[in-house]
Amino acid sequence: MSLSVTVIALNEEENIVPCLESVRFADEIIVVVDSGSTDRTLELARDFTGRIFTVDWQGFAGTKNFALDRATGDWVFSLDADERVPEGLREEILNVIKADGPLDGYRVPRKNYVGNRWIKHLGWHPDYTLRLFRRDRGRFKDREVHEEVEVAGQVGLLSTPLEHYSYRSMEEYAARQDRYARLAAREMLKAGRRPLPGELLWRPALTFANPFFLKLGFLEGALGLQLALQSSRYNFLKYLYLRKFTKRNGNQS
Repeated sequence: MSLSVTVIALNEEENIVPCLESVRFADEIIVVVDSGSTDRTLELARDFTGRIFTVDWQGFAGTKNFALDRATGDWVFSLDADERVPEGLREEILNVIKADGPLDGYRVPRKNYVGNRWIKHLGWHPDYTLRLFRRDRGRFKDREVHEEVEVAGQVGLLSTPLEHYSYRSMEEYAARQDRYARLAAREMLKAGRRPLPGELLWRPALTFANPFFLKLGFLEGALGLQLALQSSRYNFLKYLYLRKFTKRNGNQS
């Protein structure tokens, strides 16, 4: 049995080396670099693999499926450029490959960081995500954001967390949340979702209360408060954009 690791990247020169270094154990590494990348991502990736492709952005799911289509391994591990595979997880992955399963896919927990701070509360941990799967059984679902592999078969859990250096600062977090809010609003619109009365008020309020109080975000101190407020802001923006997109579509029809 063989393993392919797939990575997509855009302007990831600060992350790409430790990311790819952590998966040198794979039989094959495939890196898909967005053609809009303007830094040294492409150059640095060449030190780890010759299987590098430059393409126009096709959305998260589309670009990851592009990488998946070029994988040749029996199994695939999908990795983001800001993630690292620690030694314990590497051993678990290799054990699955050696035994050829027995399941068809595996979710892994993630340790999410802001800067160098591991966020243990707010619902940020264990944050299970499906990353390891048989190549012929998995495909990324076509959606704008929060894409995940859909596996035809049985799915299990690995135990060692993937290390995810999500955001270098709160400023980066806020900027990325704005982008994700737009994408999420487009996804809802495509699914036929329409705005509800008053949700610009009650949804952000619930989105603050849930992570900060129910999921113990207050134990993270000042950073936990900032993250809960940003989560609330994200939800406000998501439903604000949904209203704008709905109105725009109505005017065009």
